[in-house]
Amino acid sequence: MTSPNSSSARHQSAVCIVGNGAIAKTTALGFAQAGHSVTVLVPPSAPSNLAATGGEQPWDVRVYALNHTAHGLLSQLKVWGALDMERVAAVDVMAVNGDGAKPGDLAFDAFGAHVGALAWIVEDRNLNQALDAALRFAPNVTIVQGRAVGLASDPDGATVRLDDGGTIASALVVGADGAQSWVRGQCDIGVDYRSYHQRAVVANFACEKPHHGVAHQWFTGEEGIVALLPLPGKRVSLVWSAPDALADTIMNESLGELAVRLAVLAGDKLGELKPLQPEAVKDLPLALIRPHAIVAPRVALVGDAAHVVHPLAGHGMNLGFADVAALLKTIAAREPQRAIGDERVLARYARARKEDILLMQVATDGLARLFGTNLEPVRIARNLGLNLLDKLPLLKRRLMSHAMGK
Repeated sequence: MTSPNSSSARHQSAVCIVGNGAIAKTTALGFAQAGHSVTVLVPPSAPSNLAATGGEQPWDVRVYALNHTAHGLLSQLKVWGALDMERVAAVDVMAVNGDGAKPGDLAFDAFGAHVGALAWIVEDRNLNQALDAALRFAPNVTIVQGRAVGLASDPDGATVRLDDGGTIASALVVGADGAQSWVRGQCDIGVDYRSYHQRAVVANFACEKPHHGVAHQWFTGEEGIVALLPLPGKRVSLVWSAPDALADTIMNESLGELAVRLAVLAGDKLGELKPLQPEAVKDLPLALIRPHAIVAPRVALVGDAAHVVHPLAGHGMNLGFADVAALLKTIAAREPQRAIGDERVLARYARARKEDILLMQVATDGLARLFGTNLEPVRIARNLGLNLLDKLPLLKRRLMSHAMGK
């Protein structure tokens, strides 16, 4: 990998990737290992490589429940083995709980799915450090620090213009630059946007009792959706999709008070919860973002640039990894005469991702709406639905298979 450099030059490569998150880095690594030259454009202030520091690192509040698609892609790219596995927890059971006087419940387990784990909980920092380490040894990868101000495409390729006069010319531009994607905006791709009027409150806790690899999720109705995900040892990671007013209250409380709130839900399952220090609580606004297209001339979108869904199923990052896998596969399978950014090739990528993205958008949005309704008849019906689904093994296996990315 070529070291980061200023952008006041003309760079040329087969692929230009705009973005600095895990999805952007995975895309860069995938194309580089497939033999393509890659330029990655990152913000001027972005660190080029996150070096691991000595001593015990605090637990990152941003974690991902990575499924088998993500695991397979990261393993193929030799990234999974570079993770600090002492900081990765397997999810053996997913326990879903309803609300009200007679709450429904639903459980998925790895044994029933005939797999070693349903998913793996990985910290954002751990994942990015492994990707950075892999990129350091990747051939034909150039990191450019700069700010893009223009994107133009023609039949021969695309050019990203930078604010210092530099340019990046490539056959394909990949927008991996997040929910507010600059690349998407340059392509005049419209979006359907709807706020959930919720924020994801995230924090980490030590638990008195072992969690046994169980990921707990509670649909509480008016208080939103609460998930406690297993971390290594007696630790759990909280993701609380809370209505804005409740999120304001939680963010103004101490972590000790938040632990008391969680204890009411968890009962005796985890015992006493104590905040991990020096951990701080964070919150992120939640919205549904549906771009009208994920490709444009010489451009492909991946990750949050291509779709943003409600985090209740924990699959936002997994959708992004599935995008990367599909894009790499589609381009590898193109006819020899077709360029890497050929319109027909990109159309195949869009078709390959359409069903999976739409299904996840509809499912997460529908569940968020269903479990956000406080009408008693709806509450009774959804709890009955959870109990019924739990007794239908064939349907449960199909749902598990899709969730795992199989």
